[in-house]
Amino acid sequence: MAAYFIVQSTISDEAQYQKYRDAVIPMMAKHGAKIIVRGAKVEALEGHHDGRRMVMFEFPSMAAIKAFWDSPEYVPVKKIREGAAKLDVWVVEGV
Repeated sequence: MAAYFIVQSTISDEAQYQKYRDAVIPMMAKHGAKIIVRGAKVEALEGHHDGRRMVMFEFPSMAAIKAFWDSPEYVPVKKIREGAAKLDVWVVEGV
């Protein structure tokens, strides 16, 4: 069952965060991820959106997300974004 990895970010150092993107996107792809939403305008039909950027990836399964997130090769990549952005990350299984 597909699972979704959703990120909202506040980026404080665009150049450093781009280094993180360049490293993490291929790593996520190795775990079957594909980008399905990136930087699109969010339109709130009810309530409000806080204005942060949103990116959503589809993975083949929740296990694939966990394999990426918990992988030893992600540890040094995650450090690249330290101080460059504040993220909120959610995962959810599809139906």
